[in-house]
Amino acid sequence: MRELKLLVDHRDDLVAERRRCQQRLRWHLHELDQRLAVPLGALDRAVWIDRLGRQLARGEQTTQVRIARDLLARCRTLTRSIVELDRELRARTKTIAPGLLELAGCGALSAAKLLCEIGPIDRFRTDAQLARHAGVAPLDASSGKHQRHRLDRGGNRQLNCALHRIAVTQGRVHAPARAYLERKQNEGKTRREAIRCLKRQLARTVYTTLKNEPLLT
Repeated sequence: MRELKLLVDHRDDLVAERRRCQQRLRWHLHELDQRLAVPLGALDRAVWIDRLGRQLARGEQTTQVRIARDLLARCRTLTRSIVELDRELRARTKTIAPGLLELAGCGALSAAKLLCEIGPIDRFRTDAQLARHAGVAPLDASSGKHQRHRLDRGGNRQLNCALHRIAVTQGRVHAPARAYLERKQNEGKTRREAIRCLKRQLARTVYTTLKNEPLLT
């Protein structure tokens, strides 16, 4: 798991570095020509990077254009490295815990995050312990006649974020999850509270999945 975590952390660092490069690049593009503006997320895609590269190459090669082209090249290099890491993470995750990749909404990065942050699944005796560790177990916040629960702000935030990402994705594309969220909201829960309930269910599913993986037992 240590090597997997090193790869995940390295990917996070590269994504953060790419984001900083993109922010600086956007500033220079705005200064050079407002027509060079690109949609959000476009600088993660090779087609937009190549298009901008051609546009910058056609203009006068001022100092600012040179800086913009350098930043663009750095974004291209970082994107290629991130894509290669994504492939490696998928291959490693598929070997270690293929069941995670079969969960709706759980991509390679989310699966790798779960494996890294959970560690040996045997250290949790029950799915409730895992839920508490992830900060997705509901905390009682009842007062008088009013029975309610609130979000747990503790726990492993990286693990919590991975479960949240899966829950939100399932809420968009997975019919059983959509039906579950609608049922919870019909019971009077807010969307946020319904997502919290789904995350708790996901903690149970992840626990069961990992307990059934031969390489992890």
